[in-house]
Amino acid sequence: MLVFATSDKGGTGRSVTSSNIMYRRALHGSDVCYADFDFGSPTAGSIFDVDNALRGTPDSDGLHSYLQGIRSEARKIEVWKESDRHSLRRRPALAGRLVLLPGDLGGAEFAATAEIVDRCARLFRDLEEEFDLTLVDLSAGRSYATGIVLAATARPEFAGRFRWIVYHRWTRQHVLAAANLIYGHQGILETARDCGHDPVELKAALRTVRTAVVDPERDELGGLSEAQIAWLRASNRGLRELATTERVGRTMLLGSVPLDPVLQWREQLISDNDVLDRGIANEATVKAFESLGKRLVTDEAWETL
Repeated sequence: MLVFATSDKGGTGRSVTSSNIMYRRALHGSDVCYADFDFGSPTAGSIFDVDNALRGTPDSDGLHSYLQGIRSEARKIEVWKESDRHSLRRRPALAGRLVLLPGDLGGAEFAATAEIVDRCARLFRDLEEEFDLTLVDLSAGRSYATGIVLAATARPEFAGRFRWIVYHRWTRQHVLAAANLIYGHQGILETARDCGHDPVELKAALRTVRTAVVDPERDELGGLSEAQIAWLRASNRGLRELATTERVGRTMLLGSVPLDPVLQWREQLISDNDVLDRGIANEATVKAFESLGKRLVTDEAWETL
């Protein structure tokens, strides 16, 4: 299965959430691949702690070089072997493969050509054969990367074989931005139609994920005043109403990720050790990643309501 992850704005937690979802799927035995299509800023290597690919691979053998025809294949980084984080260097028992396809160091956005779209489609076919789940992390907003993958997947061979996630923070500004990216001029649905997709079918394959969500009912907020908690509850109700009005409400929601200090200060994979032994991350965050990973591949979560 192919999953395309995007957001209208930077800072949504798109990459770190996607990385953690794939990490959790691998721990449960799936062979997974994370393809860094954030061409203007290919920094997924930093989340997986691969020091020689923090800002993309320095050897001109990444996705930029492959898609532009410079290389015949893109580099694959086996995270369990190549990560410089000690806790990731040993593949757990029963875990599946965890593979990163990095961009090129110094790479930048580039426009689609027929040849680039052909190579992209070929890449997706190969990844589908090799992995149980491939997540393609796109540049934020109305990017060239989004246009390339929409053109590639408009081919009949990909019909019904992909899903889309639009990430946004749980704020008024981000809710509006996410809705605009989906429904607005030159947004995902309009661009998909222009590429040959059926917009109705593509919309059925699209869900949202809310990040850095503060739950007003959480025990951790016990130190706030009554006025602050009342304000948070009112704000939360207002955001739910706004999301419904903007057509990114409950029926479009795949799941939410709570605000977590670790992810606010450092974009990284959250291990069980970070929660149980070190106590630096919240168990609720890991549970959110686990839930998203399951819902991502569960057909019932994608049935049109």
